Amino acid sequence: MRILRQITVFDAADMSAESAFWAGLLGGEVWADDNFHSVIVEGRWRLGVQFAPNHVPPGWPDGEQQQQVHPDLHVEDIRAAHEHAISLGARLLKAAENLDKPEGHQVYADPAGHPFCLGWHENVALAHDFGATRG
Repeated sequence: MRILRQITVFDAADMSAESAFWAGLLGGEVWADDNFHSVIVEGRWRLGVQFAPNHVPPGWPDGEQQQQVHPDLHVEDIRAAHEHAISLGARLLKAAENLDKPEGHQVYADPAGHPFCLGWHENVALAHDFGATRG
């Protein structure tokens, strides 16, 4: 089997808010259809948002409706990334104990309630693939 495209798709009752949030956070744009929005970043399809009128946000970390997957986004400047995410409608679910540590993460929820993390690690190169491609 050859995978031609791999896309993570979020369910949301308000597709416009959800897709605008992710486009803003990733620096992309939204291509919208009636029941599906695509988030395009630098000409590449990065995320999808599909209409789910009965979407129930997961309760993090141990709510009745459990999360099943979440994105980890590693950033250069956690303070700037935090402010940017909050300005787009994210909610902080769990703050890091110390933003000045060499590595860490904070947990947020997007407008539809999906958890995601903003993390940092000062000693890992941006292109590091941990040997996955042997390169």
